Amino acid sequence: MSAAHVRRGGGSGRAKAKKPSKVAVPKKIAKRLPVDQARANKIAALVFGAFLLAIAVVVLVALDIPARAERAAGTAIGHAGFTVSGYQIVGINHMNRALVDAVVTDELHKAAERGGSSKAPQALVSVSDIRQRLLGYGWVKDARVSRRLPDTLVIDIVERTPAALWQSQGQLALIDHEGIVLDRVPVDKMPDLPLLIGPGANGQEEQLVRLMGAVPTLKPQLASATWVGGRRWDLSFQSGETVALPEGEEAAKAAMMKFARLDKQSGMLGRGIVRFDLRVPGKMIVRLPRAPGEAIAPTPKQEG
Repeated sequence: MSAAHVRRGGGSGRAKAKKPSKVAVPKKIAKRLPVDQARANKIAALVFGAFLLAIAVVVLVALDIPARAERAAGTAIGHAGFTVSGYQIVGINHMNRALVDAVVTDELHKAAERGGSSKAPQALVSVSDIRQRLLGYGWVKDARVSRRLPDTLVIDIVERTPAALWQSQGQLALIDHEGIVLDRVPVDKMPDLPLLIGPGANGQEEQLVRLMGAVPTLKPQLASATWVGGRRWDLSFQSGETVALPEGEEAAKAAMMKFARLDKQSGMLGRGIVRFDLRVPGKMIVRLPRAPGEAIAPTPKQEG
């Protein structure tokens, strides 16, 4: 084989490396777009990159990689000594502490299982889950759960303030000013609070507070308030009388203020009258007590 032949065979030298293909918009499509070819190529590259990123995220989620990484990191932190050895509860005055203990203990057990250890790693304890579960109890107006490193949780409870008792369907409950049921109350342990009676009466507690606030001389004498037909109040006083109020907050307030003035002038309460009906504007219908054996209606006289 001649040298010339060898040179002709190897004259091509090294094969040129192919450049990686770029994402580009076909020229026919690019001409129809309101941007030039270079900008269209950049947009296409960004869209393609976003598509690949979305696929990668889906794959990671499907393989549970983020959760595994989180558990692994939490377990490593726990091995470093940051595990929950105890917790502190503050702010409880009326609520049953055992309810809070049950929630916190359950969440610590879940965190310990996720970390594969006997104690819950701090990083794996979901303080948000603890808070949300505590907010499900009537007594809890707010709850703040925080970590006190290295080994303690702090649960700060903000309790609702009892405002009244609500009796409905044979059950007695403690409610706050918003009408939220705080707890059931045994009849023999009733606190000294206003008694609201009837379905939906708890939702009208704030209206009753405003109504009685307009008549401060009568407010201490109120024994109970019955929400009638979902429309109006019947007020019962400690001296035994019932005052029937009209529908509507403004009409009821005006009637009550007029009654308070009459009571101050003439002493309407405490005179043995059974019922004052104020439902008709400008009128007061009074029901007097009957004597024992008295007929409900007078007996007509017989002639002859």
